[in-house]
Amino acid sequence: MGHASADTGLPKLLFELAQQAQAFGIAGLNQAEPTRATELRFDLPGLHIDATRHLIPLTALRSLADELEARGFFAKREAMFRGDRINETENRAVLHTALRAGKHETAPLMVGTENVRANIQAAQLAVRRFADSFSAGKLLGDTGKPLRQVLNLGIGGSDLGPRLVIRSLANYRTPGIDIECVSNVDGSAIEAALKRLDPETTLVCIASKTFTTAETLANARIARDWIVRGTGSEGAVAAHFAAMTSNADAAARFGIPSDRLFPFGDWVGGRFSLWSSIGLPIVLTLGYSNFMRLLEGAHCADLHFRTAPLLKNVPVIMGLLGIWYRNVLDWPTHAVLPYDQRLEYLVDHLQQLEMESNGKQVTLNGTPTLTKTCPILWGNVGTDAQHAFFQLLHQGTEPTPCDFIVAAQPDHAHHTLHTMLLANCFAQSDALARGRSEAEAYAQLRGNGATEADAARLAPHKTFPGNRPSTTFLLERLTPETLGTLLALYEHKVLTQSVFWQVNAFDQWGVELGKELAGAIQRALDSDDLSSLPPATRTLLEKSRSFATESALP
Repeated sequence: MGHASADTGLPKLLFELAQQAQAFGIAGLNQAEPTRATELRFDLPGLHIDATRHLIPLTALRSLADELEARGFFAKREAMFRGDRINETENRAVLHTALRAGKHETAPLMVGTENVRANIQAAQLAVRRFADSFSAGKLLGDTGKPLRQVLNLGIGGSDLGPRLVIRSLANYRTPGIDIECVSNVDGSAIEAALKRLDPETTLVCIASKTFTTAETLANARIARDWIVRGTGSEGAVAAHFAAMTSNADAAARFGIPSDRLFPFGDWVGGRFSLWSSIGLPIVLTLGYSNFMRLLEGAHCADLHFRTAPLLKNVPVIMGLLGIWYRNVLDWPTHAVLPYDQRLEYLVDHLQQLEMESNGKQVTLNGTPTLTKTCPILWGNVGTDAQHAFFQLLHQGTEPTPCDFIVAAQPDHAHHTLHTMLLANCFAQSDALARGRSEAEAYAQLRGNGATEADAARLAPHKTFPGNRPSTTFLLERLTPETLGTLLALYEHKVLTQSVFWQVNAFDQWGVELGKELAGAIQRALDSDDLSSLPPATRTLLEKSRSFATESALP
């Protein structure tokens, strides 16, 4: 490890290189370092990654890689794949990668006395058999009609992962199968979903590891009452419900039979769980073969992450770039911009993946972090985003590194639209990097016929600072394989950055306090005694009651 800055623990060289980079600019760096054209472009099956538009010298990237190695990256990476309990605060292994190893890795993988590989194979076989029966129309509801609709109830990763995959791979949907996903405890969400479903033909999937998640179970009880009313049978739950859970007893008490329980281990974190039995709704709507293709694509990224040298390793490069901007240049946000409407839930998924994983302020040993950790991740689908917040990306006072994601080949017949999409995507990354000087703006205005006075007046408004970095992820086509690879790359970026920041990426204690306080408020409401609540909360609840009373008046 090099000579470190006392306040951050980072080598002083990095801050010196940052000043040089800002003086050179992106174009200057690419000219001064001709090998960037090859060193910052990467190819994986069906995916090309261009990181040449970044405001970082190669020397800085190498220094960050050395620092990552010094902080124990290789050991932590192998510990994860080996099944060590790297989630130390919860004493759990982290083995979502094992879920997608499939036929490639068959040797026993032990966590304590559990053979993880054998249990994965058994769970996948159970999911396959159940989904095959569903696809064949052999799963009948209580009234004898085939189940052809799915209602998925989960929250966090139990909702966002399946929702993202099902929407992204809409072209692979099994004909005649409809699905609704509900996560929010807001009653308008499940009410809208139930209006689009038929209780006689709906299979309700409850996704909850502990089968105690308050929001999910609240929606599940509403769905159960809806099924009972719609079928006219109190015993309809057994025919219309399935559960992805590790708590078989609680699911059985709900009324779900054992052959409709699909378990997964405690070594599967929620935001990494779409590859597990939580992916049952994916299998039901896309088919088992497409789900396995998704896993295969993710496994491709796993192999790359585990074996590629650091400076040829895409997730490592993604992670180091993020560290450079967050900790050296002190830029607080990161934008993800998928130029594909089917990826409209990608930002939501990545927000949870990154910010719930690395939004931490203490290290593994409980001491405060020396540097800032996870940036705020945000974004939206292009080209809509261009007409929403790109003004800030181009001319705002705070630079924002961006990820552009687009497929080279469409899955529709509107090729003119697709060429427009590609042109916009590539132009935006180029414009962010290149910018436009005031002199160039003035010359353009004069060339377009503006007077000297008007050109001088308008030129500052048409000036773009440029040197705004981005990575472009160019998919050959959006397929199960390329989607699986893309999602796994972001997962491994998370591990990379967690090692650098020395935080636990696999717990989420930050969500607990709000849950505890919500429970206390709920108990106060149920008892009609608000005296124990903080004054501000009590006032808000009393005002809520007054609104309810006023709206009930004739």
